[in-house]
Amino acid sequence: MSSQNPMRVAVVGATGFQGGAVARLLAERKHRVRTLTRRPDGDRPPLPGTEFVPGELGDARSVRRLFEGTTHAFVTMPLVYETERVRDYARTLARAARDAGVERLVFNSNTRVPQAPTTVPAFETRRLAEEVFRDSGVPLVVVRPPVYLDNLFSPWNGPALVNEGILAYPLPAATPTAWISHRDLAEAAYAALTGEGLEGRTFDIGGALSLTGADLAAAFGRGLGREVRYVALRPELFERGLAQLLGPETAAGVAGIYHYMATGGDPLLMAGDDGVSAETLAVSPAPVEEWVTRQPWQVWSSDTEEQPA
Repeated sequence: MSSQNPMRVAVVGATGFQGGAVARLLAERKHRVRTLTRRPDGDRPPLPGTEFVPGELGDARSVRRLFEGTTHAFVTMPLVYETERVRDYARTLARAARDAGVERLVFNSNTRVPQAPTTVPAFETRRLAEEVFRDSGVPLVVVRPPVYLDNLFSPWNGPALVNEGILAYPLPAATPTAWISHRDLAEAAYAALTGEGLEGRTFDIGGALSLTGADLAAAFGRGLGREVRYVALRPELFERGLAQLLGPETAAGVAGIYHYMATGGDPLLMAGDDGVSAETLAVSPAPVEEWVTRQPWQVWSSDTEEQPA
């Protein structure tokens, strides 16, 4: 598939962090981007070059409008973990994509997915969505990221990192994890949309290295120029804090991934794939310390003299 001609891409989830990164990269490269949103004009994130279609995934007519005239699609599901609701969303998207003659749909599962079935909705609803898209006949590529570095540039992690040198996250310290940034997700998505002969493939994308908690802390220490210590946060504490922001149902869905990882039953789930995805997609994820140096950590500093004017 050639990327010489501009694509017309329906980006589902562009008002979120992951889809937004993909939409921005596509627009930067002069492709036409369209997304679906329920937000009013004044409450939309800055997405230059993106056309907003009013509507929601539960409304088949607005989804059809989103896909009209598009050649490609990138889909990230919202933070919904109810089986029937996710199935309905996936079927609606698949029908609209098929009817529009979409040449390729890239589905971002938002997480790795264990090989064997589990009882974890965050995994199984994404496995279900993959199956719906695959069965629809729309040419499909799936990307399965592990954990995002961008999760750590947040009010929950930033201040402790900058002021105390503590990196707390709900993964066991010994779990090797191929941390990836939203920007590198976008690069992988772009490659999956445009690369030749990728239909039907599933890629466990991730960063260049699989890092334990100590490895991650060392990389952050190099990027921040200070000593950093990793602390494995208990998943139940993570879930409790997340519930204050997202509500208990959504928090339970997200935290299910970390409860599962805490069991130690699938310790390599978030690890790298020995460079297979990066080589096939011809992408080069940035090293963690490079990502760290690009972030404006001073916004979390308690030293008022370091605050930007």
